[in-house]
Amino acid sequence: MRIQDKVIVITGGASGLGLATARFMIEEKGARVAILDLNAEAGQKAIDELGAERAFFVATDVSSEESVQRAVEAVVDRFGAIHVCINGAALANGFKVLGRDGKATPLARFAQVTAVNLNGVFNVMSKCAEKMAANDPEGGEERGVVINVSSGAAYEGQIGQAAYAATKAAVIGLNMPAAREFGAIGVRVNAIAPGLFLTPMVAALDAKVLDALKSQVEAPRRLGDMREFAHTCAFIVENAYVNAETIRLDAASRLKAR
Repeated sequence: MRIQDKVIVITGGASGLGLATARFMIEEKGARVAILDLNAEAGQKAIDELGAERAFFVATDVSSEESVQRAVEAVVDRFGAIHVCINGAALANGFKVLGRDGKATPLARFAQVTAVNLNGVFNVMSKCAEKMAANDPEGGEERGVVINVSSGAAYEGQIGQAAYAATKAAVIGLNMPAAREFGAIGVRVNAIAPGLFLTPMVAALDAKVLDALKSQVEAPRRLGDMREFAHTCAFIVENAYVNAETIRLDAASRLKAR
């Protein structure tokens, strides 16, 4: 699918990898981008940077069906369609299955993570796909593309990542059944499992912590550039034969237990 002038929805798009992808898609590919994020201040700052002509922000709680429905309708009202959905909103809350006192962690803490990382992905993906089905097929084939953001933790979750790793593995599990179902309407579904990236939050860490993170990366021995993530999103959108696939974007690094 050509990206020029296409409408791309990015959840969690007001910061980090999401914002970097929004910037890349607008500046390098000529897309129009709708940022769905809870942080209204960061969302407005993103629009100020990217320009209101091609960027649009909607304050959205991905775990709420009503909030997402309103956001999707607002995007269609603003840009006329949705062609690409990138689901990046996530909670990285860390906690063990058993607390320090040896007692079971309350289910509510686990459910809080699944509400955003898994339910939220399904929520946004399904509502965007409904709109994609109304698009004219490009080249007689494609009406839309979904990219769900997983994580290397889906494969090698660390101690304390039970909820995060479980939800990110579930995101990968969505690929095949959704791709098979959406094939009938010309929509592809893929996932990216990023490793360690130099986001602003990570860049603010102490130098010793950064060095420790870099030591876990094989080759090249550095943290990922956020543009490399954005470029991978663009590749998936542009290559019509990539479907039901998960791309590990981690320089061959594998997370240790701690």
